[in-house]
Amino acid sequence: MLNNLKQVLENMPADWLNLTTHRLDIYNEALAKTEFVEAFEKLASTSNSDMAALASLPTAYDYVRLGHPLSCVLEWAVAKKNKLKATQVISFSSKTTPLLAILRKNLFLHKKTQIVFTGEPPHFINEALIKNIYGYDFELHQVISMDDIPSFEGSTVFISQEDSLNHFKKESSVDFFLNTHAQLGSILLVNGSHNEKYISEIQHVRRRETIAMSPANCLLALQEMVNNKPVTHQDSSANKKAVIEAIAKITEAPTKAVVGSSGLSVQYAIMMGLIHDAQENHKGKAIKFIVPPNCYGGTNDQARRVAACLDNVAVVDLPVDGKNDMVQSVTKVLKQMADEDAVPYIIAEIPTNPRVEVPDMIALEAALSTQRKTSEGEIAIDPVFILDQTFCPNLHFLGDGEILSSVRTLSYASGSKFPSGGKCTAGYVVGNKKTERLMQKIEMHLELCDNEATSLQYEILAKQLPSMLSRIKDAYQNTREFVNHIQTSLPTAKINFVSEELANQGFTPSVFSLDLPTKGNTAEEKEAYKRELNHKLISLMITKIPKESKYCVSYGQLKGCYWTIPATSTQGTTKEGDKDYIARVSVSPDLDLELHKEVFSEFVAQL
Repeated sequence: MLNNLKQVLENMPADWLNLTTHRLDIYNEALAKTEFVEAFEKLASTSNSDMAALASLPTAYDYVRLGHPLSCVLEWAVAKKNKLKATQVISFSSKTTPLLAILRKNLFLHKKTQIVFTGEPPHFINEALIKNIYGYDFELHQVISMDDIPSFEGSTVFISQEDSLNHFKKESSVDFFLNTHAQLGSILLVNGSHNEKYISEIQHVRRRETIAMSPANCLLALQEMVNNKPVTHQDSSANKKAVIEAIAKITEAPTKAVVGSSGLSVQYAIMMGLIHDAQENHKGKAIKFIVPPNCYGGTNDQARRVAACLDNVAVVDLPVDGKNDMVQSVTKVLKQMADEDAVPYIIAEIPTNPRVEVPDMIALEAALSTQRKTSEGEIAIDPVFILDQTFCPNLHFLGDGEILSSVRTLSYASGSKFPSGGKCTAGYVVGNKKTERLMQKIEMHLELCDNEATSLQYEILAKQLPSMLSRIKDAYQNTREFVNHIQTSLPTAKINFVSEELANQGFTPSVFSLDLPTKGNTAEEKEAYKRELNHKLISLMITKIPKESKYCVSYGQLKGCYWTIPATSTQGTTKEGDKDYIARVSVSPDLDLELHKEVFSEFVAQL
């Protein structure tokens, strides 16, 4: 197995190491991991490590969170070595999050957990915060050896802090074995068939609150396994400093950026940091996360997952685009929050996704900063506005004198988009002067979850951030030209994009959504026709321009043009009635624009 694995690592496709997202036309989400592993197993059974065979394996990506080819291969290899099924092994970039995943499941099962270790106590376990803020209960036990593990009515987790991630000392009384590595992350082994019910939920935590062990670190772990060489420490301090300085220059925010392993890792730290602050400063009050119902599925899902764990936390809908006005919705919901004397935390994207709408910013600032009274006549708690700035990370919202400087505002961006140009998944958050205390809490919880960006992620961001503003400018110009062509060649289509006036204010996204013209006698027929037309357009584009046009979710990429239908991709966990069955198009600074215009005209000619 190890000899074959060595050949696989020598012949593996470059995408296994470099790709962060996936092509939806060859992706079966329900089988994203199992399909890859089953096909890989067939190759391994005949010692087939041919590059072409490896490249033709089914897709296993989901923004490196759910997993990717190298994490699947690592888990498969560790499972083989320990005579287990591949599904029983789960790798994490984080050392803490696998524990949180087990504790989360046991919270709902009303089941106790003991965490056992030998040697020094794991420094990454903050017992007080995990119990008091996350609401998880557990016992921590230090033992001399595995023979001393106390019998326990509940789940037993054994933590090993060793240089080798793939060697597990197994003991039947232990339910979960967690091997941690200072640099690479961790590998969790789910022991026994009676614990297999935990697997999908542990994987879902990995998908929503952290990432799988990164491709680069999986490669190091696999190389350590086949060559028996320890992994050397990588110093990321210089790159981290450069990234923090670059973000400060781009955003002009007065607080130091906090950089996480993914956008959702950062968002989770924001949510838990804000909950921590509310529990300290607004004891006993209800905490409300106010979230657009049609926003990106990960945001929506994560907010509801956090609320499910804590009795005093709930999610409130905030309709923001289409027929709804963000300012009116904010005004209405903040009055409701004041009446309830609740702690209001608003999460919203500007421009909105997928309809690319920008609210009246002066009116929004007024709605957010208006002082309100509770039903008892007391001054209501002012909101925190959590701005997802992924579509326009070049805009200045937070510095002195900027539009949102007077409102407690945090701004975060997915680094897999413009910051890295799609080269890594890291994300970051900054705040204005009014959020300095909150930013400290957010950093504390990012560290608790061990979700800081990896060494390679810092290296990639340090290289890519300096060119971000020029890439945004060039991509917007290409997008505007493409939008103008579509408006001219298909005037009956509804295009959701910023106006020239908004662009002059600095709102220069390079994504637009396309509501194609439809026909039919009933609403159902019209909707069915439009959905079919979406697929025809995307199919034509990716077929005619395969090197540049791709059917995938991302945005802010360095090259090409990405197409997706939000309802069937980014809005996967969104309620059906809130989904958007429209085509979303993401244009880069580097593409053959004339060819894209030509193929779109060909599509129009077929209508």
